[in-house]
Amino acid sequence: MKLPKIVEDLVQAQNNLDNVAFAACFSETGEMIDEGKPYKGRIAIQDLIAETNEKYRSVMKPLAYTENGTASVLAAEVSGTFPGSPAVLKFHFNIMDGEIQYLKVTG
Repeated sequence: MKLPKIVEDLVQAQNNLDNVAFAACFSETGEMIDEGKPYKGRIAIQDLIAETNEKYRSVMKPLAYTENGTASVLAAEVSGTFPGSPAVLKFHFNIMDGEIQYLKVTG
């Protein structure tokens, strides 16, 4: 499966547990919704990922990717030290100019 470079970069950053590289995939004003909570801007996203990496040590295995204009969805198997691991999650992206503007993670 062919993923856009920014999505590949995000998956690689997560699999390396690199919260700085993960946040760098977002625009300066990018937003991420995780477990129903919004995180706006790279610093907030970086802090969230640092905390979740410390707790859950999650890695992603892409399963499917669909794209429709600037909107896309990545289905990935996520495994780590969280209850119910592994789980298939969906990552709903809005990508513009090679940066993630918006990402919502759903179960």
